[in-house]
Formats: sequence, C-alpha cells, structure tokens
Amino acid sequence: MDQSALRLIKRCIEYVPVEDVLQFPRGVRGIYVLYKYRPKIDKYDVVYVGMTKAGEGGVRRRLRGHRKQKVGFWSHCSVFEVWENIRDEEIVELEGLFRHIYRHDSKANALNVQRGFKKIRQVNEPNLDDWLE
Repeated sequence: MDQSALRLIKRCIEYVPVEDVLQFPRGVRGIYVLYKYRPKIDKYDVVYVGMTKAGEGGVRRRLRGHRKQKVGFWSHCSVFEVWENIRDEEIVELEGLFRHIYRHDSKANALNVQRGFKKIRQVNEPNLDDWLE
C-alpha cells in the first residue's frame, strides 16, 4: 500500500484566480489563503488565511462569500484540503498557527491581523534553556 506524502494535507491547489472559485467541489475542508497578485513584481501577497470545518459548506462557500464581501482585496487563492480523519479541532489549530505567525508581519493585510492564537500562548515556552532539559 502506498503511503501519503503528507499526514495532514490530502491535496492542494495554489494561485487559483478569483473567477474560478465556484469550480471547487462542495464540502472541502481545510485551510485556504487569499492573495493579492502584484503584476509589477510578479508576486502574491497574503491577504487572509482562513479555514473550513465540517458542516460549514466547505471552501467553495467560504470563497464565494469572500468574493462578494472582499471585492478587490484579493485576486487569487490557494486551498489545502485535509484528510477525512483530520478533526475539526486540528484544522482550527492549523489556522490559528498560521494567523499567529502573521500577527506581527508589517506587510500582512489588515484583514488577516489578529492578536494571536490563545492556545499557542498556553504552550509558549520563551526560555530556550528550558527547551534543553
């Protein structure tokens, strides 16, 4: 039996134009990223990191909503679908981690900024000496 390349991520697709988001199948759970394409420098700036859990209609529904609510803020997206055995709590943890990383990024879009991920603060061990024990 073949083994998967990744434990959490089943498949992904990157830099899908906003016009194509309705092509995603319904019910896809996982993490998604919204980008704003900068053609002059040929780069994609992260605008927002989000997630979908079971019972929320999937990534297609979330992206459709963002397309209506955040017109002009993003041009492309990436979707990272999780395996069926990944719990919703694990998806929330992944999203929280990514958003926590962006919380002090000076280039992060205001839509993505949050004060941090509370559970990360609960496991934070800022003293490196304690890591060596």
